[in-house]
Amino acid sequence: MISGNDSCELSYLPPDMNEQVDGHPKEEDGSISVPKDKNKPLYRVTDVPPWYLCIFFAFQHYLTAFGGMIVTPVILAEGLCLQHDSLTQSHLINTVFLVSGLSTVLQVTFGVRLPIIQGSSFALLLPALAFLSTPEWKCPDWTHNASLVNTSSPLFIEVWQTRLRTLQGSIMLASILQILVGFSGLIGFLMRFIGPLTIAPTVCLIGLSLYDTAGHKAGSHWGISAMTTALIILFSQYLRFIPVPLPTCSTNKRLRTSRFYVFQSMPILLGILISWLVCYILTISDILPSNPAQYGYLARTDVKGNVMNGTSWFTVPYPGQWGMPIVNVASVLGIISGIICSMTESVGDYYSCAKLAGAAPPPNHAINRGIGIEGLCSLLAGAFGTGNGMTSFSENVAALGMTKVCSRGVILLSGIFLILTGILGKIGVIFTTMPAPVLGGMFLIMFGIIAATGISTLQSTDMNSSRTIFIFGFSIFSALSIPNWIIKNPDFIKTGVTMLDRVLSILLATPMFVGGFLGFFLDNTIPGTRHERGLLAWESKHPEDLKDTLEDEDLYDLPFGITSILSSQSWVRYIPFLPRKKNTALFKSEDRDLSQSHVTEPLGKETGVMDKFTLYGLN
Repeated sequence: MISGNDSCELSYLPPDMNEQVDGHPKEEDGSISVPKDKNKPLYRVTDVPPWYLCIFFAFQHYLTAFGGMIVTPVILAEGLCLQHDSLTQSHLINTVFLVSGLSTVLQVTFGVRLPIIQGSSFALLLPALAFLSTPEWKCPDWTHNASLVNTSSPLFIEVWQTRLRTLQGSIMLASILQILVGFSGLIGFLMRFIGPLTIAPTVCLIGLSLYDTAGHKAGSHWGISAMTTALIILFSQYLRFIPVPLPTCSTNKRLRTSRFYVFQSMPILLGILISWLVCYILTISDILPSNPAQYGYLARTDVKGNVMNGTSWFTVPYPGQWGMPIVNVASVLGIISGIICSMTESVGDYYSCAKLAGAAPPPNHAINRGIGIEGLCSLLAGAFGTGNGMTSFSENVAALGMTKVCSRGVILLSGIFLILTGILGKIGVIFTTMPAPVLGGMFLIMFGIIAATGISTLQSTDMNSSRTIFIFGFSIFSALSIPNWIIKNPDFIKTGVTMLDRVLSILLATPMFVGGFLGFFLDNTIPGTRHERGLLAWESKHPEDLKDTLEDEDLYDLPFGITSILSSQSWVRYIPFLPRKKNTALFKSEDRDLSQSHVTEPLGKETGVMDKFTLYGLN
């Protein structure tokens, strides 16, 4: 950015903080002295960082989402009988990346319009595996023996493609339910009954229920995973306010420096790259064991080297690439149960994302549109044949809280990176060499933050109330106990209807569903005041902050001036996913200094993520 009239100094500061008129004095070296708020976003949702920083930030989100995107197809591969077909697995991963990128672009542009990356849904993975584990769909014994598998034989191709096409048809039909729930406004209507005591256990359990996945990855080499975790903690917590001086240019050819807070903005990227480099050095030095049976082998970077050699540079996934989708009623019902959990999880992610980004809570029309777009994206994922649906990625929402970079322009660029990865096969395969313990170390941080973010939603409730403590505690503990018992006793539920047994087993084995349902039911049936439930804080705002709220809520409007065009139409109020015209005449234009909206409060003030709203109970 240009700082002053005589230099082209590069300053890593939010968009409106680089000018003298902002009231921040310049230092003798030409940099701008700005007090640092430890919680306020460096870039808000509608801000766009400089292009060179956008690339770094987008790549960081790309790497954060990468682990979750490759885990689901790899886990699903065993159920599809593809555990010994690395090339098909690689093509399946490329398809996931392409669809995730397209879905992210759609969601940021026309959906909820928050900085949320879309990716494979873990909520749909469980019912898919449950369906593929039934006796009639189990893989033939010969597919478990690598020496008997001929990946080019018509028999083998028919085995895995039949299973994948069945999942395709089930996902496409089940996603229609999500489309209807979103665009019909039903999810917005249900939000009247969904408060903090529903959102908190649902979001919290997203992180808590993944402890086994994080532990499994980290346990492949505890030393590497501990190093990754320690580096991310070091950068994001201890070094986040230590600037790194960078040389800058000046028209008078004087040497200047600017302050770049690299540790605060890119802690995950730095932690992953350093650990990855260490694993590479240990691999080429043969310090890590080369025997797959030895502990620490998964820390090597050449574990999947054969996939790199057999993958072409360009791959173009397309709808129907595996053949015509097949419809199976039992599979459809199971996937629908996953869709219900996915929708609840996504609504929680919307609120968490808005909170971490310092934005106004998403209005009903944005939630309706976001869920509807996710349904369309799941339909797209089914058509392409990813074997899974699309949902909001909670780990990337958590990354917003760590980096304080909440620009949806950054997420849009991440979506473009994902699309390119899906098309450029070699680039996607390069990142499959990321060692499992590096992913595990990152998961320990990310999933913990997700769980804590869910708990923080309770700040708007009365935490001194025994009602609040009972509902949250019972919901969380039951959601951990019941699924664990159901998984260990899969044949316990016997209603006489096989499909109903399967659906109930899947639902009761999903912690997010159990916790969210109990929280929803108890919160709406146990007598309690609106203050106890946290609804007053969710619905009320300080009068002096009303004009800022109007400005913030504009970020949920449709792009390209569509909202302005439709606002004059009377029929818009009957469409639940379209924003309605706002009465901005309450405020005089001279009272709204939008250019100063980011720096009106002292940045050194110790506040919550956003202290404008009582919505989150942080002020």
